[in-house]
Amino acid sequence: MSFVSEIKSVGMYVPEKILTNDDLAKMMDTNDDWITQRTGIKSRHWVSETECTSDLALKACESAIEKAGITKDDIDMIILATISGDHDFPGTSCFLQAKLGIENTPCLDIRQACSGYIYAMSIADQYIKNGMYKTILVVGAEVHSKGLDKTTKGRDIAVLFGDGAGACVVQAAQDKKDPGQSQIYSTHLYTDGKFAKELWLPGPGSGFNQSERITKENIEEGIHYPYMNGKKVFAHAIRKMAECLLECLAKNQTKLEDVDLFLFHQANMRINEMVARELKIPEEKVFNTIQKYGNTTAATIPIGMHDAELAGKLKKGDLVASAVFGSGFTWASSLYRW
Repeated sequence: MSFVSEIKSVGMYVPEKILTNDDLAKMMDTNDDWITQRTGIKSRHWVSETECTSDLALKACESAIEKAGITKDDIDMIILATISGDHDFPGTSCFLQAKLGIENTPCLDIRQACSGYIYAMSIADQYIKNGMYKTILVVGAEVHSKGLDKTTKGRDIAVLFGDGAGACVVQAAQDKKDPGQSQIYSTHLYTDGKFAKELWLPGPGSGFNQSERITKENIEEGIHYPYMNGKKVFAHAIRKMAECLLECLAKNQTKLEDVDLFLFHQANMRINEMVARELKIPEEKVFNTIQKYGNTTAATIPIGMHDAELAGKLKKGDLVASAVFGSGFTWASSLYRW
């Protein structure tokens, strides 16, 4: 018997606190027009002092589990994509597992930034297709707000990011050889590490010529805040997302016009608009959430799934294509039937 991986349900959660562009203008030298024109973002959600990444992931998972009609005991594995974990170690999936009240289930953290969710989906797909596991929680969760420079010096990055989580229950289903069957058709993953320092968080870390992971001098330099070469990221994202999306469709002998919905990573509205324009994808087939949530990194794809379903844009049987790009540089694409 052969199996396919079916996305049974999706859940999401964002913190209650909403910050508009006008709110950020009170913290740093920026304004709504500047942010909107360059990114398309109007607001984002940030956590309270007492919330952490596994808290957001927990609520997204509980929603997905309930919608899938399963119990926590049915979960065979947890794969969590995040670059803003609760702590340096152990992996945040361990904290999530404990909060879910599950014991002994294997947990795996994926640190592929904005590409993390499709990387995690790819791993889940392989475990299910080879028959090792039947039900896997695939989660993307981020708390960026606690690690941003919220002054004018850090505004180019601080205005982009939001906090949030999305989770899917991915489950084994018998392959019926039916073209309309819900399933993940394929995932395509790429990395080019020579660009790693174009979008990165330098410290704390062991990659410095010093005896400690971080020093007072490092903090004064600001290496504990993220750095981004915006122009290089923008240009590479457009090209690589378009390329890997076309490869994914070609692999599955599918034309662009056959796809019902495109869910792209939500880093910048202008990137998604350029990808769609380059590939001649109709505007109504691209679903964006960045205007409401900002860039929630590994969580943007499942959050997009959730909101598209809620809005009636994503329906049972729809053919969906996703493409992502992020730190590393990493990028990926996937084709799946809802």
